[in-house]
Amino acid sequence: MSQTAVVQIFKALGDPVRLQIVQRLSNGVPLCMGELSKDLGISRQGARKQIQALVSANVVQLHPGGREVKVQLDAATLAQGRDFIAALEAQWDQRLQALKQFAEQ
Repeated sequence: MSQTAVVQIFKALGDPVRLQIVQRLSNGVPLCMGELSKDLGISRQGARKQIQALVSANVVQLHPGGREVKVQLDAATLAQGRDFIAALEAQWDQRLQALKQFAEQ
């Protein structure tokens, strides 16, 4: 996993509207653009822009079907972000364990 990919994931998730979109998709069920943009407090065009930012970061995928475009969360991309956080957490756990051992000596 490249550092650039991780930056893009967290940059995409750093916006409150985009985070809300991701939360709406978190149950694994794809939703159409209209369903996702409902009650976001922004225009449909604004919602499309936010969804496009998530697509660019590979956080979601678009699936055209007739007149509707379904948006689906890309679990593999989110797993990369989770793995990055887990690696940081493991480093800190090791450092804290070393500190604990030092303090106990």
